[in-house]
Amino acid sequence: MMDEHPELLVLDRCDGGRGSNFSFRCDGNKTYDYPYILEESTFCLVFRGARLGQTALFDAMMSGCIPVIVADFYVLPFSEVLDWKRAAVVIYEADVSDTMHILKGFSDERISEMRQQVDFFYERYFAGMKEITTTTLDILNDRVFSHVAKSYEMWNDPPSTTSVKSPLFLPIVAPKSQGFTAVVLTYDRLDSLFQVIHNVVKAPSLAKVLVVWNNQNKPPPQASMWPKINKPLKVVQTLENKLSNRFYPYDEIETEAILAIDDDIVMLTADELEFGFEVWREFPDRIVGFPSRVHLWDNVTHQWKYQSEWTNEVSMVLTGVAFYHKFWSYMYTTRMPKEIRNWVDKHMNCEDIAMNFLVTNMTGKAPIKVAPRKKFKCPECTNTEMLSTDLSHMIERSKCVNKFAEVYGCMPLKPVEFRADPVLYKDNFPEKLKRYNNIGSL
Repeated sequence: MMDEHPELLVLDRCDGGRGSNFSFRCDGNKTYDYPYILEESTFCLVFRGARLGQTALFDAMMSGCIPVIVADFYVLPFSEVLDWKRAAVVIYEADVSDTMHILKGFSDERISEMRQQVDFFYERYFAGMKEITTTTLDILNDRVFSHVAKSYEMWNDPPSTTSVKSPLFLPIVAPKSQGFTAVVLTYDRLDSLFQVIHNVVKAPSLAKVLVVWNNQNKPPPQASMWPKINKPLKVVQTLENKLSNRFYPYDEIETEAILAIDDDIVMLTADELEFGFEVWREFPDRIVGFPSRVHLWDNVTHQWKYQSEWTNEVSMVLTGVAFYHKFWSYMYTTRMPKEIRNWVDKHMNCEDIAMNFLVTNMTGKAPIKVAPRKKFKCPECTNTEMLSTDLSHMIERSKCVNKFAEVYGCMPLKPVEFRADPVLYKDNFPEKLKRYNNIGSL
């Protein structure tokens, strides 16, 4: 092959004093620094040897060279989880004479992808004893706890600059045993606040009610005035009247799941809340809730527009009543751009939009609207009265969308046409066969 293909470089140990120095390799009278010479190569041959070429394989990967394995029955390291077809070329020993013909069939794009995969495999799994040991333990962990094992993509996909993955290390379905904590932000609407507490406590999975008293000019009611319920009820009084207080990671929140709910959301039923919690358990890295909105691009103003009309698309689920993982409270308080938090606190608006931007930006996933209901606050109002017709309100919310997109440097919100409804809830079956019967239609 060397005679037919001058681009093929075959190195061996050097004669003379350098023969025992493995940092040099020779081709006739030419001496090369090893393994640095591999950095100039595209493909590196790994032949069967005393140790089946392990050293040569690691040298090639460290240099960003695509390994070409010519060793029948050679089991590549961690092949149980790593897809070596994406990072190496395997050639049968009987076909070694066709090696150059095979390699010349690879396109530049394919070579670039394989070199990226080689770099990823080496840095993640082979760069040192720490990486090798951690990978071994991760494989053993996946064998023992197969229900939460890493997916093929998690093992084999390099980090991408154009997509994001969930930062939460959660089971596929979040545990039900903890239940959820209802966090109610309030100022001074006691009648509706107490009605909300009475409604929420009917949900079987409720673990605790936490009332965030956002009024510094008036103390919360005395303990004897609060509703008598069969679940713990805690009240915290904030130091400043800020909407961001609803997302503070309070020590009183002990559950993974949080239900953020306004003090005037009086129309939700226990079945709707319980179903919402069940949906969140399947999608614990997303915002899962009830009031939905969408953002649209205005071709006239060349700006984003906040839209509250009833449409098929959803890109935001408002946290006036929504489930989310308490991790997002920490991220909102400590990691979200400070410029956005300051904007929310200054304008006393858009904390729910800010939370949607935060979660979607970090996960790349849209929120999930639950159940068909679109009215939540006013039982006696007509549908037309419930539409957001306040022009100044819509203008302010649109300003928030454009401001947040400017801060993030992109538009992370993702519109989807999706809604989660209970199975059989509209079918003509006896109620005893249905798990959720009291699901509002509006």
